[in-house]
Amino acid sequence: MSTRHIVAETALGELTLVAAGGAVTGVYFRHHVRRPAESSFGERVASDVLLDEAARQVRAYLAGERRDFELPLATAGDDVQEAVWTALREIPYGTTTTYGALAERLGFVTSAWGVGRAVGANPLCVLVPCHRVVGSTGTLTGYAGGLRRKRFLLDLEAAADGEPWLPGMGAHRAGAA
Repeated sequence: MSTRHIVAETALGELTLVAAGGAVTGVYFRHHVRRPAESSFGERVASDVLLDEAARQVRAYLAGERRDFELPLATAGDDVQEAVWTALREIPYGTTTTYGALAERLGFVTSAWGVGRAVGANPLCVLVPCHRVVGSTGTLTGYAGGLRRKRFLLDLEAAADGEPWLPGMGAHRAGAA
């Protein structure tokens, strides 16, 4: 399996997009919390059909031109991480949920803190929307790309429906996970 990466400029700054074989396996900000060693990204390529398409879709999403991604994704976490990352993909665009609500929904014995650790380990930020998880009172909490980027993403999604995202809203909008 050939691992490779590109670096793409976006509205959120520089993103490193990583693929292994036919799937995107990583999306990392320049100063990403828990950013893997660059040596794990494989060769940096000038162009790659899959990664170029991923960059195009991310840019379109950040411009408000798309709400979801049509890309093959692959993760390699433990059972809890995989369950949490799957649940993140099910949080609808423009909604938020809390770490505690996610833990309850998944029926985990683990606490909201344990779910938070799995959310924080998400290797596919933006593509797997971990930014849609907020604190129990609806406040912004940690994000691998920083709270400024998390706020940008929440504002972007809220603006699509004409409703601002406001801190303290908790699970925002009907249908929040």
